[in-house]
Amino acid sequence: MLGTGLSERSSVLKERLGFVGEGAAIRPPFHCDYGYSIKLGKDVFLNFNCVILDGVEVVIGDGTQIGPGVQLLTADHPRTPEERASGAEFGKPIHIGKNVWIGAGALILPGVNIGDDAIIGAGSVVTKDVPKGTTVMGNPARPKKASA
Repeated sequence: MLGTGLSERSSVLKERLGFVGEGAAIRPPFHCDYGYSIKLGKDVFLNFNCVILDGVEVVIGDGTQIGPGVQLLTADHPRTPEERASGAEFGKPIHIGKNVWIGAGALILPGVNIGDDAIIGAGSVVTKDVPKGTTVMGNPARPKKASA
């Protein structure tokens, strides 16, 4: 899709993704497993080099902005070596609310839900749900402490 116009890129997204809201945009390069499990709300923006492993549903709410190099990872694996050796894999959906800002290089792990108006700091590893309006950062991501 590199080198193509905005309207052509939008057309390709609507053809390949599960749902694309008006004004949603993804800057290439962009990588995903399937595409049809991804639902983008109105005016969603994904910057360069984002990865979505979408073996199961990934929903991104209206107005959410996602920085460069962010990874949304629904794929998970068994915890025991014997089960992993069998090649078993499963997924847990990711749901991101409206007006969320996810900073560059953040990782969103399987099964995480992020509430409306939340902020995820750059480079954070989000392992648990993030409540509405909360700012988290770090590895693992934790709520930002209030300034004195």
